[in-house]
Amino acid sequence: MNFRTEHDTMGEIRVPAEKFWGAQTQRSLENFPIGWEKMPQEIIKAFAYLKLACASSNLELNPKMTKEKFSLIEYACREILSGKLNDEFPLVVWQTGSGTQSNMNVNEVIANVGNRKAGEKVLHPNDDVNMSQSSNDTFPSAMNIAAVTSVKTELISAVDRLISVLDKLEKENSSVIKIGRTHLQDAVPLTFGQEISGWKAMLETDRTNILNTLSVLSNIAIGGTAVGTGLNAPKDFGKNVCEKLSSLTSIQFVDSPNKFHALTSLDRMVFAHGALKALAADLMKIANDIRLLASGPRCGLGEITIPSNEPGSSIMPGKVNPTQCEAVTMIALQVIGNDTTISMAATQGNFELNVFLPVTAYNFLQSVRLLTDGINSFTERCVSGIKANESVMKNNMEKSLMTVTCLSPVIGYDKAAETTKKAFSENITLKEACIKLGYLTEKEFDENYHPEKMI
Repeated sequence: MNFRTEHDTMGEIRVPAEKFWGAQTQRSLENFPIGWEKMPQEIIKAFAYLKLACASSNLELNPKMTKEKFSLIEYACREILSGKLNDEFPLVVWQTGSGTQSNMNVNEVIANVGNRKAGEKVLHPNDDVNMSQSSNDTFPSAMNIAAVTSVKTELISAVDRLISVLDKLEKENSSVIKIGRTHLQDAVPLTFGQEISGWKAMLETDRTNILNTLSVLSNIAIGGTAVGTGLNAPKDFGKNVCEKLSSLTSIQFVDSPNKFHALTSLDRMVFAHGALKALAADLMKIANDIRLLASGPRCGLGEITIPSNEPGSSIMPGKVNPTQCEAVTMIALQVIGNDTTISMAATQGNFELNVFLPVTAYNFLQSVRLLTDGINSFTERCVSGIKANESVMKNNMEKSLMTVTCLSPVIGYDKAAETTKKAFSENITLKEACIKLGYLTEKEFDENYHPEKMI
């Protein structure tokens, strides 16, 4: 491998000749050989949008930004956004807690890509690409940009698809009556469509709650520079950048009204991720319901069938498992764990800066990515193929003792309970038990016992 010599305020260091990164990126690579978790590409893309918006604002507000420099920065940012330079961002999550090295990684790549295009050294990573900025305001801004963008363009679309499939299933099963269950015990009847409507409503609520967090996350820290005072940034720089950024992304971003808050607090991330956690919790419930209803196929509930996607056992021929449900439930646990990490990270906003930013960004974006991919797979490979086993549902409802509830207004709660106990202990029907106890004649029972009307 060939190397070139780069230098920074620490001195000289060798950098792979073919790479666009510079000295600070190389030092980070060498100083943090920790784990394999790289800075998410969503963050890099957000940085590219942010750096372009900052350069555009500097062109208007800062006389040191020339049209030539802006043009080169714009070119480099577009190259990053195209995905052509993904390999130029090798840094791990486990670095400085402010994300300084990742900010400089982006600055160095933009500068060197721009300089190669110019054929001479026009851009300096700090003086030009990082003009009017600090890692302390750019990294939290990039976090929020990445979070809002990934939620709005990816996760919400996945949730919408699942809601649409559930809506179709609800309509298809609107007249399929089954026994309800509470406390894992038999309860009164409902339709399978009604049961599905509960799942759908959970997701609709989650969708609304998640979207409501975006207006909070859209407040970004840019313009605060090092400690929130805006040192070395032009007046109204943050506001101007947000306007440019909104135009570039077609997503509304807002200048945070208090930069001291924006730099040191992660409360917005905690709030937004809480909505993701709620979605994860509901997905856990839905997936568990589906796999329990599909349990069997002969010795479980067996009230529904789900698609058979792959063999389920290396030893038991013909066994098929609810694997999509299992994947979703594992994702739910990971998201809930990520929420704990983000919550703890938010407690560490010491003085003017929180230094748990990379781990927060990584966990938030992992949650969005897992939820998006998991929901898409769950929808396509499981939920869309759910079929009601109506004969089993009908048989279970006919066997259930809780349909006695429709007799309570006629014979009273205590006599209805006694009827249930007698039917259970003697393994006879409710009708037989009620007649044996002398509470109703056969005709009276038939006139009042209509489980299908209990829904």
